[in-house]
Amino acid sequence: MSAPPVSASSVFVPSVVSPAAGSSPAAARRRPEGLSVVDTGSDIAAGTGTSAARATLPVLFQHGLGGDAAQVAEVFPDGAARRLTVECRGHGGSAFGTERPFSFALFEADLLAALDAAGVGRFVAGGISMGAGLALRLAVRHPDRVAGLVLVRPAWAFAASPANMAPFLEVADLVRRHGAAGRDLFLASPTGRRLGEEAPDNLASLAGFFTRPQAADFAEVMAGIAADGLGVTRAEAARLAVPTLVVGNAVDAVHPLALAEELAAAIRGAGLLTVTAKARDRAAHAAEVRAAIAGFLAGAAFAASRPPAASRNRGAASPPPAG
Repeated sequence: MSAPPVSASSVFVPSVVSPAAGSSPAAARRRPEGLSVVDTGSDIAAGTGTSAARATLPVLFQHGLGGDAAQVAEVFPDGAARRLTVECRGHGGSAFGTERPFSFALFEADLLAALDAAGVGRFVAGGISMGAGLALRLAVRHPDRVAGLVLVRPAWAFAASPANMAPFLEVADLVRRHGAAGRDLFLASPTGRRLGEEAPDNLASLAGFFTRPQAADFAEVMAGIAADGLGVTRAEAARLAVPTLVVGNAVDAVHPLALAEELAAAIRGAGLLTVTAKARDRAAHAAEVRAAIAGFLAGAAFAASRPPAASRNRGAASPPPAG
């Protein structure tokens, strides 16, 4: 699928960014260095975006661990809304930066700084795998800004260092100790053999990390994120009052369908959709996810021009007002 024309920028000079209108109450955030941001908003501003995109809140849609903006473009519907994708540190065109450790908290701060720099106040948060985790974390920690959630093939729920992410820790360790030669060791390991039988798509992705550019540096990212948690409790998720779509699939050991079901059950009113397994038919999987996101954004009517409501019913299922 070809991606829509986008504006991509990289921020390399650290500077102070004033929070956008409707942002969470914080003084000012430090703009992160070397982050690549894809923003389709230029098309909307120029009047070339669809009328639906111009009338819908912006969508922050994030990639998975090891992914990039191209991964997002494959499953996000063209023209459905202004989409921003921040390539997290060490991913895509973004630098690794100097701050450590790599964590959901660090990536969250980068996302908020990028949104503020783009002038985005309220938005719909979504993503794939790690990106879904970031979206959920943002919704819980910044309910004044997040108007809706799209969680595609989530890999984290309420536990830190979940068992489904253990293969990433194994790969990170082998990369650091053996470099590219660790690939054969991983494929021959009990984990590698199990994934070859149960989830070959996961195995192919993990094997690719051994020959990834700057593999040793990225191993530090993998280890930090795979061992981390969202910092979100089941009770906090249950208190969310925004439209939520959870998309899961089978034949996926890293993104178990049971985990998608768990999140959908925990978030009040969340919808759960099971799509064709990516491991079985990648094109059909992507098409079904695009259709689901398009329908969700249209059906939930995330109007960008809705006035704020001071006495909003927090238990309602309709999206919060635009800020």
